[in-house]
Amino acid sequence: MRKVLLLSVSAMILLSSCVSKKQFTDLEAKQKETQDLLNSATVKLNSCIEERASATARATALEEQVIDLRKSNDNLTILSSKGASNIEKTLESIKEKELKITRLQDALTQKDSITLALVTSLKREVGINDPDIEVNVEKGVVYISIADKLLFQSGSYNVNSKAKDVLAKVAKVINSKPDFEAMVEGHTDTVPYRKEPLLDNWDLSVKRATSVIRVLQDLGVNPKQLIAAGRAEYVPLVENNTAENRATNRRTRIVVLPKIDQFYDMIEKEMKNLAAGGN
Repeated sequence: MRKVLLLSVSAMILLSSCVSKKQFTDLEAKQKETQDLLNSATVKLNSCIEERASATARATALEEQVIDLRKSNDNLTILSSKGASNIEKTLESIKEKELKITRLQDALTQKDSITLALVTSLKREVGINDPDIEVNVEKGVVYISIADKLLFQSGSYNVNSKAKDVLAKVAKVINSKPDFEAMVEGHTDTVPYRKEPLLDNWDLSVKRATSVIRVLQDLGVNPKQLIAAGRAEYVPLVENNTAENRATNRRTRIVVLPKIDQFYDMIEKEMKNLAAGGN
């Protein structure tokens, strides 16, 4: 474009000496028109260059955004996958815990069912209508409480003949539950006791317990199921402040309970089944 302009100027100079004034004016006008066109083209070119640079910058920014979005999408996909996996693992863990709870509840329900059946048998066999004999359940354990006046003479640890009829009924129920144990507890009042060879209420309570156990053994109860215990005067039902209350506290209690080791063996077995994935 500049070469054309220089040629035009040169031509005008060369021709000025040999062209008319009118021709010179026309050439000058054309030169001006050409210059205006050149200026306009230059402005447009600069504008296009600026627009191209701006467009290039926008395109670069957009490309960077696309790359970032792709990375974010990839990360989101990874996070979503991990999240779904974690949710599945959590649900599986919850199901396993629910299954464990259900199995343990089943084991406890089984124990409670056996206890209920045992209470029913005892009440039927022993005769719950007797006010001196009580059968009840506390914390899943069956208790048979027999007043001392049914078992012993005052100050004696020899079981009387009348009591053997009651103990025979208890023995029948214990024999029907070979997986249970029977702990015989002797309880006294607070009146001091000392009669050779016994030294105190501890000795008397234990001696009465072993006397009952011997009768139960004679009635066919497996001695491996029997436990002798003495509590002396230290677990009273009421205050030892009257003769009637002291009579209430003098009692023999037979505790019929499932063998603890077997019960926990059952629980442990269920836990091992769960760990192994068994049904």
